[in-house]
Amino acid sequence: MDIRQVTQRFAPSGRVQELTRIDRVLGANRIYRVFDENGSRILKLYGTPARERRERHALEAVAGIEGTPRMIDGGVEGDTAWIMFEDAGQWTIGSLPENPGTGRKVGEILARIHEVDPALVSNLARGIDQDWIIVDFASTFRRLERYRAKIGLSADLIERGRSVRPPYASQPRVAHTNTVPDNFLVDEGGRVTLINWEWATLAPVEWDVSKASWLIGVQSGPEAGAAVQTGYGKYLDPHQMDRWVVYHAAMMLVQEAENTMRTDLSEFQWLTAELQRAVAGAQSV
Repeated sequence: MDIRQVTQRFAPSGRVQELTRIDRVLGANRIYRVFDENGSRILKLYGTPARERRERHALEAVAGIEGTPRMIDGGVEGDTAWIMFEDAGQWTIGSLPENPGTGRKVGEILARIHEVDPALVSNLARGIDQDWIIVDFASTFRRLERYRAKIGLSADLIERGRSVRPPYASQPRVAHTNTVPDNFLVDEGGRVTLINWEWATLAPVEWDVSKASWLIGVQSGPEAGAAVQTGYGKYLDPHQMDRWVVYHAAMMLVQEAENTMRTDLSEFQWLTAELQRAVAGAQSV
């Protein structure tokens, strides 16, 4: 379904603005803001029906929780599954000036999500637990080694990262798992909404908290990043935080190398710098 078809189907008397990132990964979803006489809504067209099923299932589990998206409608057009959402705001946390108050709201949202009954999201007996993370941590660095030259990582940094002890993981709870700044929308009233729930599963709460705190701290500012943990009511030990950042940064580098259409990854040098910083912090114990 192209933008012309979207306009004809969802905004025959209005207009449509495509929000999809130009550098989207292969087979990615397409996102539109749809305007009509009642205001604006967000239309999400899924790259595969499975993605729509995963997101719908997760959103039904967290429905009614403050800070989660509200679904308005959904369906299938040809081979394309779609959901229409309430418009949660035109800005992301990463696009706004540093605001510790917004960071606290992020932490509060995560705290509420982590209290959801795990059975509503998954029938997994264990989910992502400590044993899973130990295995995946090692696997992530093996995969990263394949792209060392492409990304511009030194063999020494790969080896030092590989030698970091995997981060501590508490009992798996309902988790979003991709708490990057672009997934936190902010509206004109300062309300914060966590979007893109396709990869929600059972994981340690430290996964969500560390990723949000780290990346908001990098993109918005350190006070906003620290405020995430304040709002959550749980503070990660600095060494544990560095171990989580090592893991997150390595995973993000692998994902960019494997899944994006771009060949020039130079703009991700900040991730390499963060990996190097976190490795040094994690090994200083």
